[in-house]
Amino acid sequence: MVRILSVLAFTACLMAQDYDVLLKNGHVIDPKNNINAVRDVAIKDQKIAEVAANIDASKAKKVVDVKGLYVMPGLIDLHVHTFYGDGPSYRDGQLSVIPDSHTFRSGVTTVVDAGTPGWRNFEVFKKRIVDRSKTRVLTFLNIVGAGMGGAVEQNMEDMDPAPVVAMIKKYPELIVGVKTAHFAGPEWIAVDSAVKAGETANVPIMVDFGSFRLERPHQDLVLKHLRPGDMYTHAYLAAVPMIDDNGKVRQYLFDAKKRGVKFDVGHGGGSLVFRWAVPAIKQGFIPDSISTDLHTSSMIGGMKDMTNVMSKFLNMGMTMQQVVEASTWHPAQQIKRTELGNLSVGSTADVTVLSVQKGDFGFVDVYGAKLKGNQNLVAEITMKGGRVYWDLNGRFAPVWDKLEKGYNAQGNPVWDGTISSGVRARRGSEIK
Repeated sequence: MVRILSVLAFTACLMAQDYDVLLKNGHVIDPKNNINAVRDVAIKDQKIAEVAANIDASKAKKVVDVKGLYVMPGLIDLHVHTFYGDGPSYRDGQLSVIPDSHTFRSGVTTVVDAGTPGWRNFEVFKKRIVDRSKTRVLTFLNIVGAGMGGAVEQNMEDMDPAPVVAMIKKYPELIVGVKTAHFAGPEWIAVDSAVKAGETANVPIMVDFGSFRLERPHQDLVLKHLRPGDMYTHAYLAAVPMIDDNGKVRQYLFDAKKRGVKFDVGHGGGSLVFRWAVPAIKQGFIPDSISTDLHTSSMIGGMKDMTNVMSKFLNMGMTMQQVVEASTWHPAQQIKRTELGNLSVGSTADVTVLSVQKGDFGFVDVYGAKLKGNQNLVAEITMKGGRVYWDLNGRFAPVWDKLEKGYNAQGNPVWDGTISSGVRARRGSEIK
């Protein structure tokens, strides 16, 4: 009888546990919902269930104390290259990377490939990368049908907006915009064709301006050709005419922002220099979105990863709120995926937890120049759809010698079933 009562009491206790996970005592930054304060975050059925000042721990199956850490929506990296295994240059393993190898460990839950595939090979990209990745992979479709990679990017005969629009309409859940990159000629055809495709498909475009030429000035790009909501990436590229002879940010850049043009970092292997970025940040010309331009060269150079790029802007004078906003809610808005980049109740539980290390740090730009800083961001926990994919210090894991159920015959821990661990998460279904 006593045992029956105990079982009933235990069952009642489980039924009273409304939440799967409760992150307690973290400093939540959720720009969409104007939260920048210590809050608890509760997750149930892969969704954000509650965000409040003090949620009763007894309501959760798993409670993780994140005191002293920053809790935010899963990071969105708006500019990466992930078309691994098809064609030359960016469309092979020499430059593109496999997303899951680089995302979760730096707090990223969503990446947007910046035009590596074109309409001719998008479905290969979908099959090889999108469908196989645990990371949420979205993409800009290159205006060049063959995609990104070498001489094909100069082929003006392959810049027809019509098949680009057709592919976007076929896969609207995956293709978020149109990209043009690396065009070297004096013509505006690459930009204008991308804009035409964007207008027809009702999506934004992203421009990597390629070779800067007198025939097509950067000022004209951002003041005349791009529409409000369109994006110029590589905002702090050395070739951008950004700082005048008096050390001031040129007015046309502020005018372009007022028009609604968005400026994306796109750090990459050659596209961020401190001699532009530092004075620009101090004068209020901050990026709308922070992104890595992740590829095999940039990740071993000055760029490194998403948290390193975010740390640079934190040390250049942006606030933590601004850095998080440019890495979550702003990019979600720019690609019109406002279900992402926030911790609203009912939204998919993409959550990133960062620590801020204090000390003496050095950050490197694309030319090897160093910026000294005293703050460094580190990804502690990354959750996508409520599942843990990165847990740097084992906050979700049971202590090995205190496992109530020990190990099975294969030597694996027997979990209590209250939360999918990073190992178990890889076996389950998940939300794209």
